[in-house]
Amino acid sequence: MRVAVLAGETDFEGWRQAARAFRQAGTAPGQAAFRVGGAGDGLFDEGPTPPPPDAAPFIVPKAFVDLAGDVVLHRSEDRFDLLYRLLWRLASEPDLMKIVSDIDVADALERARNVSRASHKMKAFVRFRRVEDAAGERWIAWFEPAHRVLERTAPFFVRRFTTLNWSILTRDGSASWDGEELTLGPPATRDMAPTEDEIEEFWKTYYASTFNPARLKTKAMQGEMPRRYWKNLPEAALIPELVAQAAVRTETMVAAPAPEPNARLAKTLSRINRDRSFDEGFVPSRLEELDQAVQACRRCPLWRDATQGVCGKGPGRASLMIVGEQPGDHEDLAGRPFVGPAGQVLDAALEDAGIDRDDVFVTNAVKHFKHEPRGKRRLHKTPSTTEVSACRWWLQAERRLVRPKVIVALGGTAALAVLERKVEVTKERGAGIDLADGAKAMITAHPAYLLRIPDAAARASERDRLVADLRAASAMLKLNS
Repeated sequence: MRVAVLAGETDFEGWRQAARAFRQAGTAPGQAAFRVGGAGDGLFDEGPTPPPPDAAPFIVPKAFVDLAGDVVLHRSEDRFDLLYRLLWRLASEPDLMKIVSDIDVADALERARNVSRASHKMKAFVRFRRVEDAAGERWIAWFEPAHRVLERTAPFFVRRFTTLNWSILTRDGSASWDGEELTLGPPATRDMAPTEDEIEEFWKTYYASTFNPARLKTKAMQGEMPRRYWKNLPEAALIPELVAQAAVRTETMVAAPAPEPNARLAKTLSRINRDRSFDEGFVPSRLEELDQAVQACRRCPLWRDATQGVCGKGPGRASLMIVGEQPGDHEDLAGRPFVGPAGQVLDAALEDAGIDRDDVFVTNAVKHFKHEPRGKRRLHKTPSTTEVSACRWWLQAERRLVRPKVIVALGGTAALAVLERKVEVTKERGAGIDLADGAKAMITAHPAYLLRIPDAAARASERDRLVADLRAASAMLKLNS
């Protein structure tokens, strides 16, 4: 048996060098072993055989190296042997890492997922407690990670708590930040960390006040916050009582009277809907009047779940109009179009295309945010054809007031609103389309689409196409002047 001695439980580089030597020397997986801190008691154990002088170098896929870096942090005793077995097989099976159903590959991927999950839980469940010593204020936390993820996760806390001096103690080691340098230290024990501080009661009060009994799902909660972490969480002592009282608190919430309606919104509605003038042929004469009127729109049900209607913004006489799909979460709260991540992509693309956004009227086909709740988040939902048709009145009013010469529709929903027909963006993208009022239309991709492309190269290519389309719209504007 050939044995490689590693410097520590997470000595990835040591394993990497020993595994390379084993493979070049032709040492089969059953004859190679990896041990931490000593060669063990094997009577016939020997060190690695030096590779022959003419041993050919070899290359392994980056996917294997990345996976191995994760698996080494797993607490399983045989993790090094599993990785060497994969390394050995890669010599004759170069595409092995693509076969996720392979028993060894699947095993390694599952261990890597467990390591990633342990790192995530560390970010979520570390609780610092304040102490004072001769050096001043310091924040100390004790944590028991499922796997050896301290070194990997510590930089997150540097970014999160840059201005604090803190230490995280674990049985595997310790990490400390002094405001300038992150240092790793020896293992610690639970008694080396404080058990409470004066801020703890405030934290418990805050946690109890944010506990929503109507949305309690005990199994889901324990899935996200496993009991193994409870002993180190101050708020965990409150959970059993909060769960026991959930049914009563929910009944109390349901029985409570409804809050008073929004006085500001009610005033706006009463002014705009006076004598039902809005329903019976309201025609706005100014963009400001249109912006107020949209708050009273009841043409489709989307107003019920939105914070407010969001009309377009820009010059009152803009030659270029850009039409998106609908307000997103950021826009719904701010009351302005394209102020979120997609808006940032659009701003940058306009700048690269040589177009000043201040000269552009930016709006959406649908004026209320269509979404579905997912926990505390509101996830975008594509408006239906009926909803786009119902909201077209507002877009037509904006076009009548702004009188653009070129309209760029971002995506299929915007194109449906502008052209009043369904289109395939890929087939009609970039072409000039004549409109009944003498303006020209062009279809391109929505900036939000770029944010959903996972491959960086493909995302960059799609962004270049968006910039090219905007440049073409600018040229079209000059020809149509």
